[in-house]
Amino acid sequence: MTTPAETTILVVDDRAPKRYLLKNWLTRAGFAVAEAEDGHDALDKLRQRPFDMVVLDVKLPDMSGLDVCRHIKADPATTSTPVIHVSAHAVDAADRTLGLVGGADAYLVEPIDPHELVATVQAVLRYYQARRRAEQLAEGLSRLAQTTLAVTMARDFTELLGQAAAGAARLFGTAAAVATQTTDAGWALALATEAGKVTVGGWEPPGDDVPIGSHRITGLAAQWQLPADWPDPVTVTTARFRPDRPPLYLFTCAPHEEVHTQLLTQLTQALGAAAEAQRAQDQDHRIAVTLQRSLLPRHLPTVPGIDLAVRYEPASPQAEIGGDFYELSALGDQLLIAIGDVVGHSLHAATVMAEIRHALRAYAVEGHCPGRIVTLIDELMVRLLPGEMATLCLLLLDPRTGRARLANAGHLPPLLVADGRVSEIWHRAPLLGINHPRSDDLEFVIPEGGTLLLYTDGLIERRDITIRDGIADLSRLAGDVDADLGRYCDRLLRQLTNPPHADDVAVVAVRRL
Repeated sequence: MTTPAETTILVVDDRAPKRYLLKNWLTRAGFAVAEAEDGHDALDKLRQRPFDMVVLDVKLPDMSGLDVCRHIKADPATTSTPVIHVSAHAVDAADRTLGLVGGADAYLVEPIDPHELVATVQAVLRYYQARRRAEQLAEGLSRLAQTTLAVTMARDFTELLGQAAAGAARLFGTAAAVATQTTDAGWALALATEAGKVTVGGWEPPGDDVPIGSHRITGLAAQWQLPADWPDPVTVTTARFRPDRPPLYLFTCAPHEEVHTQLLTQLTQALGAAAEAQRAQDQDHRIAVTLQRSLLPRHLPTVPGIDLAVRYEPASPQAEIGGDFYELSALGDQLLIAIGDVVGHSLHAATVMAEIRHALRAYAVEGHCPGRIVTLIDELMVRLLPGEMATLCLLLLDPRTGRARLANAGHLPPLLVADGRVSEIWHRAPLLGINHPRSDDLEFVIPEGGTLLLYTDGLIERRDITIRDGIADLSRLAGDVDADLGRYCDRLLRQLTNPPHADDVAVVAVRRL
């Protein structure tokens, strides 16, 4: 609660002796008192500076004290300023009722007892101070929720720290900074000025002995390697949830008030939880990428008369990893070519992809045709991976004749580029994992000099176009095949995808020499 020494009161009365008495009583009680002689003088002083309370005579020479009270309560800048009416003339019940209905918070009639005056002032101030604290807390919780949402939706640590610092600066109306260790083992600090400008840079903590939980300490800016113009002292709030995890630091210049203390604790805990979630997401992403890369072919087979190139681009750290995969294997005098995508994202999708790819290789080694391989994988998924689904495009190619036999399970059509023309090789069949009858294999020929392009949806999918439009864009760009197939794949990736990728991208190019 505001102490009397910090409280300013405006006494409004046209009689100097009366003002002197009121000022004397209130000053002796510890309040700072200013004076006004009439209604216009009072309103002018209220426009020039804020007051915690107005003690207002009802009868003034220029305008009624009731009208002055209405002006005070109607102005958004002063509407929360409490008003106490005093009067020696309007003293009956109707007058007091009129004053209270007009916005006054109390009504005293003369002769006024000084103890009653001080007690009334203190009682009204207690109410308004409690109300202001509640309003500040409500506004703070609203901004806290906005900041928490922003950091929760952050795509990486740079954005998370920037949103956290900017939110803290808005919440407390001062400069703020947030620091923690990022996933690459380096420390970063985001600094937000009171005006909202955010900068992110490197940082080193003064020590690592931060206890578990949330704690608040006060120190000097230089001790925490903050900018030289940072005002002292600095309030440092920490959050640490596990001993093997780095802490998060929140630096503010917020005053030590009860409301600010509550908001500081809640904000720091929310930021710490968001940082842990970001750290876990990045870790899962790295594990999934490592798993996918370890399961994809490490070397391309050497096949006489065939030129091969592949590209695999994992989703950016801002997106969940998917289950894209490809396969290129020489099986006797034939070349096995496959590309697929597990429905869904995350580390789980990558593990399902691994099981499908291993089954694909095993059934292919047994000598089954593409359609039979697809059927066997479908049956395996129904039995052992219920609820999982995937797309797959599989073909066996005879390099000598160019004859290919293809089976597709819900995957996008490969493109055949021959003599400058691009053809879509459609073979419609249901996805893997739903146990539905499938059509016979499709047979076609890749002519000499022809190129077959297989791809996953990450290459052509965008939010602003349809799949059909995406295939058309790819067909338009794929017709011009570079002499170097690797450069060809790179060009398609560069022209059709804009990092950060929202999904995995796999591309396989096969050219018959």
